[in-house]
Amino acid sequence: MIALRALQAFDAVGRLGSVTAAAGELVVSPGAVSQHLRKLEAHLGVSLLERRGRRIALTALGRLYHAEIAKGFLQFQEAENVLSRARNGSGLTLSALSSVVNKWIGRRIFDWQGLHPDAQLRLLGQDAEPRLGIDEVDFRITYGQRGSQHPHSTALFRDWVVPACAPALIEAQAGPVGPAEILRHPLLHVAWEPHFSTFPHWRDFARAAGVDFAEGGPGLSFTLSSSAIDAAVNKRGFVLAQMSMITDELAANTLVVPFDLRLPLPESYFLAWDRSALDKPHGPAFHAWLTALGRRQGQASAP
Repeated sequence: MIALRALQAFDAVGRLGSVTAAAGELVVSPGAVSQHLRKLEAHLGVSLLERRGRRIALTALGRLYHAEIAKGFLQFQEAENVLSRARNGSGLTLSALSSVVNKWIGRRIFDWQGLHPDAQLRLLGQDAEPRLGIDEVDFRITYGQRGSQHPHSTALFRDWVVPACAPALIEAQAGPVGPAEILRHPLLHVAWEPHFSTFPHWRDFARAAGVDFAEGGPGLSFTLSSSAIDAAVNKRGFVLAQMSMITDELAANTLVVPFDLRLPLPESYFLAWDRSALDKPHGPAFHAWLTALGRRQGQASAP
């Protein structure tokens, strides 16, 4: 029978490409790693590694064997994650895009806590998609086609953007502030990462308003909607802000909408979940609360 330590040594060397690095990960000496590798090759009767100068590399058979061994260690990790989730089964973890956490759900989550004061909830802001059922995440709020990569998901709401600015930016302006006047102010741009569909641009606003717009003018560009909104609050210019993310700013009058022309985002936000989350205490109630919140947000954002 092959010793588990030998398989661990081979897996580490295959992943890291170095006996020394593998020894560091396993907290053993390089000599111990080399001895495990020799015993494994002797047991299998094949050469798994070959030297290329000062480096080592997997042989063709070594690559085939390592691919299968790696699956086994990944399964071990998944089993550990399952156990960890079971041990902390009374709590729920919600992952959402960073701007969604900063400007939407992170502000509304206190309403959930008020309804369920005994519930344990962890809120994660992350733009990379978690692996539901593997990572310690029960629910995920994401955008567009990314929602379809999860086995269980539903459309949450479609958001709209509107031109907003700090009141001080236009307080000295005489007369109404229309589209042409807005486009003469400093403009803040939101440039989402390439894997998302295109965020509405100022040229789209100008086209919808029926006014001319010169591309390439001055302005700041942000990859996070929340950062562009914060810049607008700080009197840096106009932003095409998502309605879901400026509710509190409008109520506090730190942002105003002088001309209410709304443009829809090209895709919806989605709620995804791991099926086992619905077996946890408060899981079904949290799912129902999120979907109802999304439905209300969609109605509030639309013109």
